[in-house]
Amino acid sequence: MQKPLKIIIFDGSFKTTAFINRLVTGLAQQHQVYVLGFNESLAKPIEKVTYVSLGSNQNKFKLAITSLKQAMRQGSIRGLLTILKKLVRGDKKHLQQQNLTWTLKKINPDIIHLQWPSTIPWFEHVLLEQKIPVVLSQRGYHNNVRPFVDTDNFDYLQQWYPKIAGFHSVSKAMAINGDKIWNSLNKIDRVVYTGLVIDEISFKKGFTITSPLQLLSIGRPHWKKGYDYALQACKLLKETNIAFQYTIIGGAGDEELQFLIHEFGLQSCVKLENRLPQEIVFKQMKQASLLLMPSLEEGLPNVLVEAMAVGLPVLSTDCGGVSELITHAKEGWLIPIRNPNAIVDSIIDFTKLPQEQIEAVRLAARKKAEQQHSEEMMVAGMEKLYKKVMRVQKSIRSPKANISLF
Repeated sequence: MQKPLKIIIFDGSFKTTAFINRLVTGLAQQHQVYVLGFNESLAKPIEKVTYVSLGSNQNKFKLAITSLKQAMRQGSIRGLLTILKKLVRGDKKHLQQQNLTWTLKKINPDIIHLQWPSTIPWFEHVLLEQKIPVVLSQRGYHNNVRPFVDTDNFDYLQQWYPKIAGFHSVSKAMAINGDKIWNSLNKIDRVVYTGLVIDEISFKKGFTITSPLQLLSIGRPHWKKGYDYALQACKLLKETNIAFQYTIIGGAGDEELQFLIHEFGLQSCVKLENRLPQEIVFKQMKQASLLLMPSLEEGLPNVLVEAMAVGLPVLSTDCGGVSELITHAKEGWLIPIRNPNAIVDSIIDFTKLPQEQIEAVRLAARKKAEQQHSEEMMVAGMEKLYKKVMRVQKSIRSPKANISLF
């Protein structure tokens, strides 16, 4: 039996994303997993995972207590005096950075996995020392958009990417974008798709298109989600006299969306919902006719995999890594970005499809989710990446070491 790894997962918070939660749950079955964050507690911690506070972002008193405890554990009078001085000055970031440094020294991890490029500044000293290998995940806005609209961010990442031991990309398309920032013959970049516990997601049987047509989108109201184009499509759809209801889970309270709904006269057929627990999201998926994802840019969105696993037909823009998940008219339907007319035409075409064709697509989608997006595959893929970068890091320190490829 192989020795368990000591793995630090860091995205700045205990309240991690669904992807990270599933990853640490799987990793914790065989390894020692630590989640570091600027929190003091978590309502529902994941079993077998150790949570380490670096000091509260919101509460100065709690930050002070955490920092003083860290200093006392070190047994350093000088460290304690430094903490007291920083507390008087209100230097929050320095205190949190010091807490992180002490935590890393105490845990002495085998590997550190950063979840976003925005977390790199906290680990610059680790990257410079090159003693602990650091893996960076590439997914979402911070990799697909920000570096290419923010010159300073692009320059910063170009400076630090060469010091990162390995990269995890959620899709092949994401890996290609990462190479635009920095590439090398020695770069380690492994595509590991998001994983679900597929067996725990029941597949809806006996699917029928509802009347009125129930359209569903899920995700925060960010411009890259393309909801403005979806609402333009709803306006056109309403003019064709097709009865429908469109629900955006996660869109409640967004002023731009509320304005467009009023401007297009869609108050009676569009609803903005708050974010909902996963079990309720699955329930709504099973009641819907079609999942609409009008995004301008994505990595490889969890919501598509979840809908495919549930058996909800999917209509998505062809962006990011979506085409790695969906082949047009096989596991779902693809449309170009920024095209309300294409959305409308595809929805109308969908309503005219024979039941057996929709059923074939639903079954193919479920099969694709099972084959490409199981939690076991995700955890195994990350373990291989961790062990690869550890071997390479070891070989750098000991050139005679033998490196075996996975």
